[in-house]
Amino acid sequence: MIETKSTDHDDRDDDRDDEHLEEVADGCGCVEVWEHLSERRERDQ
Repeated sequence: MIETKSTDHDDRDDDRDDEHLEEVADGCGCVEVWEHLSERRERDQ
């Protein structure tokens, strides 16, 4: 029997450092990501 690894979020490594992108909509472009990160950076200062 061949086992396949699920790509479901629950099975991903908890060590990933992408928490800062949780509020970014799936499928948005680089400009939207940049704006989100800039706003977050300003808020966190």
